[in-house]
Amino acid sequence: MAFRKESLVFGEFYHIYNRGNSKQDIFIDESDRDRFVKLLYLCNSSQKIRFREDIVERKIDAWDFDRGEPIVSIGAWVLMKNHFHIYLTPGKLLGKIGKNTKEKESPISIFIRKLGTAYSMYFNKKYQRVGKLFEGHFKSVCVQSDPQAKYVFSYIHLNPLKIIDPLWKERGLKNIKKSLTFLNRYSWSSYSDYRNIMRSENKILSKHNFPDYFFNKKMFDKEIFDWFTFPKELP
Repeated sequence: MAFRKESLVFGEFYHIYNRGNSKQDIFIDESDRDRFVKLLYLCNSSQKIRFREDIVERKIDAWDFDRGEPIVSIGAWVLMKNHFHIYLTPGKLLGKIGKNTKEKESPISIFIRKLGTAYSMYFNKKYQRVGKLFEGHFKSVCVQSDPQAKYVFSYIHLNPLKIIDPLWKERGLKNIKKSLTFLNRYSWSSYSDYRNIMRSENKILSKHNFPDYFFNKKMFDKEIFDWFTFPKELP
């Protein structure tokens, strides 16, 4: 994976996303999603972690692995069939990550490279394929205002609705109760973490490093419900 030319600087917040090469699916079954989610946690580390040797062969739960201090802070995430979204901000561990790291490479680039490499190796071996899994560089958008940040949170957490209604934003939701039920049952995002559901995936997030827009479940639910009723455009 080539290094990015633009800076991803400490103190800024970014919406990061990438999809499968030629729009191919990157998550075929639940075990693929489970591996990627665990890698979201494990790869966010200055350590070199080898999933098979460090987790599988030692017969430990990935969530119990001591990864040390994370290199980025993750505020929200979601997995879709052929792409993913992550909202994050870089940490301060640059220079402690490894001798082969370029001096000006952002912790975000380091994290996404580790994540992409680890998952691609898993995916290619499992499905007996070769070549790139992801579509080139990951995309990044710097979030520069509170309204934009709230949009990103909502956009990420509502993305799975496309599975049951691809045109819901254009046409509106026909069944809000069904949509809420679907989101509550969709495990592959940080939606449940903002609704105070206790689960191992809570460890992925570093909420304290983000503005506290949704300091309780009621506020988060209200923001989501407002989107159901009045879909918004990016500020």
